[in-house]
Amino acid sequence: MKSNRNFARPPLAAGLIFLLALGACGKAENAAAPAKAVEKAAPVRVEIVKKAPLLLTIALTGSVEAGRIAQLASPAEGPICCTKVREGDAVGKGQAVLNLGRREGATALVASLNEDLKKEEDNLARTRRLVETGALPGEQLDIAAANAIRARAQLAKARETTQDYAVVAPWAGVVSKVKVRDGDFVAPRAPLAEIYDPGSLMVRFAVPEQEAASLALGMKAQVELDAYSGKRFAASITRLYPYLDTRTHTRTAEVTIADAPKLLPGMFARAYLVKETIADAITVPAYSLVAVPGGGFAAFVVKDGKAVRRKVETGIEVDGRVRIVSGLDAGDKLIVAGQEKLKDGAAVKLPDTGAKKAGDAAKTSTDAATAKAAQP
Repeated sequence: MKSNRNFARPPLAAGLIFLLALGACGKAENAAAPAKAVEKAAPVRVEIVKKAPLLLTIALTGSVEAGRIAQLASPAEGPICCTKVREGDAVGKGQAVLNLGRREGATALVASLNEDLKKEEDNLARTRRLVETGALPGEQLDIAAANAIRARAQLAKARETTQDYAVVAPWAGVVSKVKVRDGDFVAPRAPLAEIYDPGSLMVRFAVPEQEAASLALGMKAQVELDAYSGKRFAASITRLYPYLDTRTHTRTAEVTIADAPKLLPGMFARAYLVKETIADAITVPAYSLVAVPGGGFAAFVVKDGKAVRRKVETGIEVDGRVRIVSGLDAGDKLIVAGQEKLKDGAAVKLPDTGAKKAGDAAKTSTDAATAKAAQP
């Protein structure tokens, strides 16, 4: 009987041990519960919503071109004998650009006719004196006067012919093209060279038909040039063509850059015409918006430590930022990172900047105390 009582005790002890272990586990779970709740708060990053001016622009591409260009040609035919300029040379008004080989003969003809005119004028003067003294009849004076007039006309024509064999610049500019070389035989009115006025350089754009009617002289613009990467230059529209190109249905606009850098014809350019300015506009990063099933977008803001979902009405997008017409107010804490999987009312946490500042302050105090203790 004694032995039976001894065997009955172990099961009782084992039960007590099991109950104690179960209680300990329950306490551990209860202690871990708050920690689990804290871990559920999703980390996010926010941006304070602000109002700022928004420029609505028209983006265009074009090139730098000269507004003043001259195609130089000769009225006469002949061989090119003296090309005096090359591309890139600066020329003044009236400066010879090239000559044709027949200029020497024309010059000699002018000299000969000039002598003939001098003889006819001397003969006219002598005949006038003889007629006045009665030595010659009056009709001799008429004949001498007609001969002088004829000689003067022939000389004038010869001088024009001489000019036909010399191609000169009509105004000061830069030679952009020389289309002939010495020895080439050219026909009358064939283009021989081209010059442009560097002071007339501007940017020319083709504006799509849907934007053509909204343009106006003086409209402000910003211009980017590939030759000056990363810079924008203030400009304005100085000329609008009064028609649309029938092939491309575009309207040509010329933009002049204020304080322009060194420009060269053919430079590639981009222009942003300021179509409208919205004084107080709310814009947000495009990546902060979440698509809504059925269409539209929503945004999340932080309020009392929770994510609040708001349906927003969007407008135009400019440089990666979308205008918000309604749904957000200035001062809202917009979630811009971590919003992809958020639900309305979910707990969120912001970057812990306070703890870092406190840690820095404590470190500074400790360093100061250590330095003070080290003093004698």
